[in-house]
Amino acid sequence: MSVDSAPPTAEVPGSAGVSGGMHYDFEDAQSGDLGALAAIADAMKSDSLADRLESLKRLGVLALAMGEERTRDELIPFLDESIDDEDELLLSLAEVLGDFVQYVGGPKYAFVLLRPLENLAAAEETVVREKAVDAINKLVESMDQLQVEEYLIPCIARLSSGEWFTSRSSAAGLYAAAYGKVTDAIQSKLRAGYEALCKDDTPMIRRAAASNLEGVIDRIAQDHVLSFAIPNFRRLAEDDQDSVRLLTVEPLVAVTKRLSTEECKQHLGESVQRLCTDKSWRVRYMVADHFVAIAKNIKDQELQEELVNVAIALMHDNEAEVRGAICTQLDGLADLAAPEAVVARFRGPLQELVDDPSQHVRSTLAKHIGSLCRVFGKEGTIEHLLPLLLRLLKDSFPEVRLNIISKLDVVDSVVGIDSLSQSLLPAIVELAEDKQWRVRLAIIEYVPLIASQLGVQFFDEQLSNLCMSWLGDPVYSIREAATVNLKKLTDVFGVDWARSTIIPKILAMANHPNYLYRMTTIFAITTIAPSVTPEIVRDQILPALECLVNDPIPNIRFNVAKSLEPLAEALRKGSDTAALESSVIRPTLARLEEDPDPDVRYFAHRSLESINSGSGAAVAAEQSA
Repeated sequence: MSVDSAPPTAEVPGSAGVSGGMHYDFEDAQSGDLGALAAIADAMKSDSLADRLESLKRLGVLALAMGEERTRDELIPFLDESIDDEDELLLSLAEVLGDFVQYVGGPKYAFVLLRPLENLAAAEETVVREKAVDAINKLVESMDQLQVEEYLIPCIARLSSGEWFTSRSSAAGLYAAAYGKVTDAIQSKLRAGYEALCKDDTPMIRRAAASNLEGVIDRIAQDHVLSFAIPNFRRLAEDDQDSVRLLTVEPLVAVTKRLSTEECKQHLGESVQRLCTDKSWRVRYMVADHFVAIAKNIKDQELQEELVNVAIALMHDNEAEVRGAICTQLDGLADLAAPEAVVARFRGPLQELVDDPSQHVRSTLAKHIGSLCRVFGKEGTIEHLLPLLLRLLKDSFPEVRLNIISKLDVVDSVVGIDSLSQSLLPAIVELAEDKQWRVRLAIIEYVPLIASQLGVQFFDEQLSNLCMSWLGDPVYSIREAATVNLKKLTDVFGVDWARSTIIPKILAMANHPNYLYRMTTIFAITTIAPSVTPEIVRDQILPALECLVNDPIPNIRFNVAKSLEPLAEALRKGSDTAALESSVIRPTLARLEEDPDPDVRYFAHRSLESINSGSGAAVAAEQSA
């Protein structure tokens, strides 16, 4: 029986044939329902792209129904012959076939899937070809040497000699996976075939060869690195197309890993220098982005010293993208020379980068400049880097300020919080009121660290009012972070500090005419409650919440209902306060259950149910103890 007629469809409603726009119901396919299976088979020939896509998703179900032998003999050839020109469909088919080994009889028959995937690898659309190549490489993992040599190698040969560039570009992605599974004689042919792709007249083929060269280099034997990898790398690195040359940077990293120090210096020094000073900014960008990996793999100290000069030149590059890329390498660059040399040679370029006209460059610098602190040392950081950090903290672009703030802990670990606070705290306090809320948020998250280092007195004098002001911020994320911040500060400074300093200020907001302040009061005390004693909850927090029970705003009332649940849990921890759950919490929630607003009633009921279950669990725990 052919795919066209399996399963029988003549008597099945909704599958009497294929017609444009017909709706197919696939819901029962998994259970093996014949009608659903017929629907899959018919939908594969439908005029509707959506139906054909859906049928491909269910292809495994149809394959299970047909069995492994018929799947190999009928379904796979049908799919191969039925390939149409809809890119979306081809992409889906390539993805499905990559996971189809189990349906054709396991790894023993994996080669059956190569033919349709080979056709897909020659498709016009790039994403389809890439997905097909990925699927073939996935198949190779389950194929043994005999299958690879008998089926995959001829497939690679056909693609490599294809008339259209599409097949040859796909072939380049298959050599690496096949290389480790064949004999030495076939490996020699594969190297020759790959070299032919590196010499191809079509730039797109050479681009594909450069892109996949790294994988081939990782698999070849050591004695072929000099005879095969380096000549082909050089050939591509000197290509007249910059789109080819930029793809040779990653193969360069792979080659340097396989060579000794002397071999790197002898065979790659000139090529590295040429790439670093390439006339195309895109090539220089790729070099800058992989600079440390290249330099460290080269291992030659003299050449590394020269590369530091190249890195400094890239910091002065005409293109902002290149300057930004080299900034990401600052941490590794610092290890390529002695600390004194780093300080002396990087100081000038860093000062220029701080004032770079590109905000992207300054932002990248702000994210990575802190990594130099360990090399500059405490004195060098205070003298040379802190002034630069301060200038970046005052940058007009918010992302620059944000990146500096997020890395202050790295600076703190080197210079200490005292030096950091003296130099940067005024700017940090100024940023606490920054118009960009993400900057304010970053400052909030940094405050507990500053507080723990500077002590309670300094905090009360310099930062206390600032932390309270965040509770009234117009941005909800800031108010939420501010409440969490107060909990962390309570954990740092202790319960007595919270009782006398923070909680009274929070509770004073409960009478604020703006309902957002009253709402924040509820959020803050609910967040802090687990960190304070049951007595503080009883004496200070609970009375304030009882006043808000009658608030005219329903949002306030239902948040009170929600907050009473964690307060009940906190009160339950104290022998003198546990009774308040029955005498205050439950009656208050019962009253809120009669509220005219449905949301208030809902949250009151939910909290009451949660408290009941929590009390039951607590009693059971006591009895078992």
